[in-house]
Amino acid sequence: MFARFLGQGRNEVRTLLFVLIAGLLMFVAWAPFQAREAQINPDAVPLQARMYWSAFFFIFMMPLLVYVFAALVTGLARVARRQITGYEIRFTLVWALLAATPVTLLMGLTAAFVGAGIQLQIIGFIWLAVFGWFWVSGLLRADGTQS
Repeated sequence: MFARFLGQGRNEVRTLLFVLIAGLLMFVAWAPFQAREAQINPDAVPLQARMYWSAFFFIFMMPLLVYVFAALVTGLARVARRQITGYEIRFTLVWALLAATPVTLLMGLTAAFVGAGIQLQIIGFIWLAVFGWFWVSGLLRADGTQS
């Protein structure tokens, strides 16, 4: 599927749509954890404020941070003289985020039901491994190293 999207040429609208969908899914994933934290400590920050700032981060700030990070990686690719475009780097990063969102949903549920602990760390490591695998394999595919 990834190779088919890359083969269709540059489409920034699709990339932006995918990063917004990933952000929305991450917001949904962390909503139970926000509700747990508001229930445990109701005097600190109310649930509405937690949800507002969580939505602000995942739906507005995270896409901006993804684009900034992709620009940094593009600069590194230029220094390394790799034959990969900025769009391909952006799309592979966004695709990896979107592909890792099922693990993000599991991580949010683990944080909500179990809380901080070894279980959450294990799920976080699994998310990092899944994200890294999708991103690196996508970069290799886009660079032409892998066919």
